Amino acid sequence: MTLELFVMWVLVGLVAGWLAGYVMKGGRYGLKGDLALGVIGSFVGSGIFWALRVAPDAGLAALVIVAFIGATAVLGAQRMLRASI
Repeated sequence: MTLELFVMWVLVGLVAGWLAGYVMKGGRYGLKGDLALGVIGSFVGSGIFWALRVAPDAGLAALVIVAFIGATAVLGAQRMLRASI
C-alpha cells in the first residue's frame, strides 16, 4: 500500500464515518467517535470487498461506497456490542 492510497483511505474513511454516523443516529459517540470508527470501517470495508474478490475500480465514488458499507458495519457492530454489555 502506498502512502497516497493510505491517505486516500483515511480521508474517505472520515467522510464515510460522518455519513454512517448521520444515517445511524443515536449512538452517543459524537462526531469524533463516528469519524474514528469510519476510518476503521473504511479499511474493514476494503478488506471485505477484497476477500469477496470484488475490486471497486470505478474511482473515488466507489471508494466512498465501500468505505460507507464498512463504516456502517463497524458502527452497527460496535453499537450492538456496547448495548449487550
